[in-house]
Amino acid sequence: QVQVAESVGGLVQAGGSLTLSCTASRMRTTFNFMAWYRQAPGHGRELVAKITRSGTMTYADAVKGRFTIFLPTVPNTVSLEMNSLQPEDSAVYYCNVQDVIGDYFWGQGTQVSVSL
Repeated sequence: QVQVAESVGGLVQAGGSLTLSCTASRMRTTFNFMAWYRQAPGHGRELVAKITRSGTMTYADAVKGRFTIFLPTVPNTVSLEMNSLQPEDSAVYYCNVQDVIGDYFWGQGTQVSVSL
């Protein structure tokens, strides 16, 4: 069973930075893409950033220029560097992985809170 584990989020002040990481273990195949989603109270889950195995990146308009998704050298790991955080970035952040077979796997989520 594939396990997706996110690093612990945290509480930061507006304008601050935070980096999240996620590792998918027990994968039988390699991944097609890895992505970060977020869900704020009263809102649906939305895509934040996505990166394919070849390195193609996609960002939500709300985070362009502030967030960077990248693949560290650790296998099946994705990181999200978040800069210039704002209160509206507060949400539970979820890691999502799709393998080359087409199966999706989700982490349990990690809370990011941004205070004024």
